[in-house]
Amino acid sequence: MKILDISVPLSAGLPVWPGDPAIVLERTRSISAGDASNDSRIACSVHSGTHVDAPAHFIENGGTVDHLALGTLMGPATVLEIPDVSIVTPEILNNASLPKGIQRLLIKTRNSALWDDPHHPFHTEFTALSAEAAGWIVQKGIRLVGVDYLSIQLFRDTEPLTHRVLLQAGVIIIEGLDFRNVHPGEYSFVCLPIKLAGSDGAPARAVLLAE
Repeated sequence: MKILDISVPLSAGLPVWPGDPAIVLERTRSISAGDASNDSRIACSVHSGTHVDAPAHFIENGGTVDHLALGTLMGPATVLEIPDVSIVTPEILNNASLPKGIQRLLIKTRNSALWDDPHHPFHTEFTALSAEAAGWIVQKGIRLVGVDYLSIQLFRDTEPLTHRVLLQAGVIIIEGLDFRNVHPGEYSFVCLPIKLAGSDGAPARAVLLAE
């Protein structure tokens, strides 16, 4: 069994959504300084790096990350590569020949190349899904969708319709994945967000398993 880690290392300097606090990861105790142990603290938005969005992120009184169905976050998944588009539309998805009954869709785009420099300035022209593509995903009964930059929503969108369409339908969103070393195809998928009580999202570790 081959394990492909598709998580972005959470580190200081990683790009964050404009207006979000910078990621802080610092040593608070140090053996080299005479302390009995090494200890560190982290401070960041729950939507930093590879992370999961819960319905509460954009829906008032929506479900929180600690109540997401673990069964949806694990299981067969399809990695679809769409390399040369700026917007993922229903037409693109219709032409993708996805497996019948697909439950988990992971979309690899040109975004993944941005992780060659994990400390790059936030890139506003990332590829993302239109609200119509979100509606297509809901209509097809897909329960989880993952993308390879920090939002499934186009940066220039004035309303978060893509998020709302998906989250209102109970579709789990995973953002900030890294598909640079992943070929399109079928995999087993595992993504476990930190169990943050009452939170609208959480950082996560995501992996693909291949024979």
